[in-house]
Amino acid sequence: MSRKKEEFKPIESGKVGIYVCGPTVYDRAHIGNARSVVFFDVLYRLLKQLYPVVCYVRNITDVDDKINAKFKKTCEPISSITKRTTAMFHEDMSALNVLFPDEEPRATEHIDEMIALVERLLENGNAYEAEGHVLFDVSSMPEYGRLSIRSQDEMLAGARVEVASYKRDSADFVLWKPSEDDLPGWESPWGRGRPGWHLECSAMSLRYLGKVFDIHGGGQDLIFPHHENEIAQSCCGNNTETYANYWVHNGHLIVNGEKMSKSLGNFFTVKEVLEKAQGEAIRFCLISTHYRQPLNWTDKALEQAKSAMDRFYTALRNVENIKAEKVEIPQNVMEALKDDVNTPLAISHMHEIVSELNKCKNDAEKALQKGKLLASGGLLGLFKENPEEWFKGKITFSDTVTIQDHFHIELTDSNGKVIQVRDSKTDALMVERAKIDALIAERVEVRKAKNFARADEIRDKLKVLNVVLEDTPSGTIWKYGK
Repeated sequence: MSRKKEEFKPIESGKVGIYVCGPTVYDRAHIGNARSVVFFDVLYRLLKQLYPVVCYVRNITDVDDKINAKFKKTCEPISSITKRTTAMFHEDMSALNVLFPDEEPRATEHIDEMIALVERLLENGNAYEAEGHVLFDVSSMPEYGRLSIRSQDEMLAGARVEVASYKRDSADFVLWKPSEDDLPGWESPWGRGRPGWHLECSAMSLRYLGKVFDIHGGGQDLIFPHHENEIAQSCCGNNTETYANYWVHNGHLIVNGEKMSKSLGNFFTVKEVLEKAQGEAIRFCLISTHYRQPLNWTDKALEQAKSAMDRFYTALRNVENIKAEKVEIPQNVMEALKDDVNTPLAISHMHEIVSELNKCKNDAEKALQKGKLLASGGLLGLFKENPEEWFKGKITFSDTVTIQDHFHIELTDSNGKVIQVRDSKTDALMVERAKIDALIAERVEVRKAKNFARADEIRDKLKVLNVVLEDTPSGTIWKYGK
C-alpha cells in the first residue's frame, strides 16, 4: 500500500504466514499463470531459508462462473472438470519444479466459513440483501480503495464490475448469489446459492492464517477488484484495521509485445510450452526478469534461457564425479534475493560462480564452487536434473521410430503402418534414446576397428537429428540440441 520497499517484520517472531490466490480450475494453466506461481515459489523457498516456520497457503477455486460456463458448454460434470484440471495444474507446476504449498484449501470445502463471514457483515451493517443476493456496501467503508490508491471512478473504469439493478451502487460487489438448480449450490439463510469469488479467499485465509497475517500475493491484475474487495470484507467482517501487512504483486506477462490472447494466436498453455523446452528452462525464463516488471515472453527469450541453463549444466557435467562441498548459500545471492527478491541479480552472481568453477585447478576448489552453485540453484528451484539427462532432453516419443539410411524418419503405428515421414534435414525430431545409444555403441566399435568412414557416417547421421556427440577421455557423451 505504501508503494515502496519496506523492511519485512513478521507478526510473530520466527513465523511467517503467506496467502497467494491460486488457480480457478476449469482449464489448463497458461504461461501467465505460471509466472505468478513460479515467483511465489521462489519467495516461499527464500522465506523457508530465513524463518523456522512458514505457512504458505495457495487456494484452489473450484466453484466459479467460469467453471459453470465450461459445464454448460461441454456437459462434463463439474466435479469431473475440477478434479481433472486440478490434476493438470499440479502436473504442469511440478514440471516447473514448483513446491506444494503447506495448505491448498478448496473453496467448496469452506462454504460454512463463507456463510459465517457474510452473516457478520450483515450484522455489522456492511452488507445488504437484494433480490436473493447479498452484497457488500462499499459506502460503509470509507477506506475502500486504499490498495489501488485510485478514486472509485478510476477503479471502475475498465474493470469487470457487474452492473445490476439490485445494487445500491455500481461498486457494490456480490458476497452471495442464487444458484440455478443444475449448478452447484448450498443452503444458506438467504436461500440456495453460492459464494462470490472475492469472498472465498477471505474465508480461506482467515481459516488458515487468522484475521491478520503477514503477506498476501498474486498477480498485478488482482489488485482491483479482487484484492481490494478482500480487504473490505475481511476488515469489516473481522473488525480489524488491517488484513495483510504486506502486499506483493507480480507484473503482467505479455507475448511478443502484446497482451496474451487466443484471438491473437499468442496464447500458450504451460503444457504447450513444455513441448518446446524443459521445465527448468521455462522456470529460468520466468525468473530472469524482476517479478514486478512486465515480462515479454518470446521464443528468443526461451532460447536464451535454455542456453543459459546449458552453460550451468555443462559446468556441472564437467565436475560430475566430484562431490560438492556442503556450503551455505553465497552471501551475494542471498542479499540479492532478500532485496525484494531480485532474481536477475541472483542469477548474475550464479554466472560468476560458474566462471570461477571453470577456472578451478584442483578438486577441492571445484567441490567448493560446485557446492555454491547447487546451493544457489536450489534456492531458485533449479538444477534438479542430472546433467547427462538434461542434455539428452525430454525424449518421450512413444511411437516406433526408424532411422533410415537416406536421412529421413518414419513413424509407424503398432501394426507397422507408416503414419508420418519427416525429412530430418529440415525438421529435426527427437528419437528414442535406445536407438541413439545403439548408434553410438556401433560408432565406438567401428572406431576400435579403425573404420573411421562408418564412424563419421554415424556422427553425421546423428548430427542431422540434432544429436551432438562429444568424445571425452571417459567415453562418448551426447546431448540433444544445436
